[in-house]
Amino acid sequence: MKTAVRINFYIAYSRSDETAASWLMNVPELFARRAPGNTCLGALESGKCGTLENLINHSKGCGGVMRVAPIGLYFNDQDVSIRDIATIGAEAAAITHGHTLGWMPAASLVQIVHEVSQDDTEIRDAVLRSLDTIRDTWPETKERESFISLMTRAVDLADGDADDLDGIHELGEGWVGDEALAIAVYCAVRYKDDFDRAIIASVNHNGDSDSTGAIAGNILGAKLGLAGIPEKYVKDLELKDVILEVADDLYQDCRVSAENGGENNSAWLEKYSGTGCRP
Repeated sequence: MKTAVRINFYIAYSRSDETAASWLMNVPELFARRAPGNTCLGALESGKCGTLENLINHSKGCGGVMRVAPIGLYFNDQDVSIRDIATIGAEAAAITHGHTLGWMPAASLVQIVHEVSQDDTEIRDAVLRSLDTIRDTWPETKERESFISLMTRAVDLADGDADDLDGIHELGEGWVGDEALAIAVYCAVRYKDDFDRAIIASVNHNGDSDSTGAIAGNILGAKLGLAGIPEKYVKDLELKDVILEVADDLYQDCRVSAENGGENNSAWLEKYSGTGCRP
């Protein structure tokens, strides 16, 4: 994978100049403590960043897959392969979650979000295509087949007539990455045109409902867009304007690398790593 691809995604980086930082550094709410997971805290405390080659733990918790959806919004050019995009998702999760089932679901989710938002692919098709990418990219990886089997089962259940609660509980409780994604996929595939019903199903079970609801919302929101989300979900949403601005910037493919720059390169560089912080 080209180094420039990685540079272009990790846009909110710091420079040696202490006055240079992303405008997001001046959003105080982003620094409020929001019940961080123990795995993430432990990984950060270690002072190390895990990679796919050098894993720092064996956690398969869902904290990795929960945070990677924005990566899927970013890439919209033909120079970056879908395998590269999925791999960046896996790498982002592996920073803190070292188990295969901690980072592999992140690769799948990133591809799903990318395809339903950028290519207008149907959710079901994007899920199955993501499994093909998993097969091709990590052919010998342990737990690969169990992950693919669970995801395929989620799609099959969504296509069937099972009761939602029974179907979800057959997939697990969502505390670990593969189960959380499988539950979200079940809900998103079954209610592909109905954000409300998908979210209701994704949070009404006996497991990690906030995580499964968040991931289901990632998928449906990417597919349906803001106009497809009922007003009750966005009316009082905290940091709504910030979220929309970052999402729009990612979708418009903001670039901060001179190597792959475009006419907006200087503006993106100033906004996300320059001195243009907002008061």
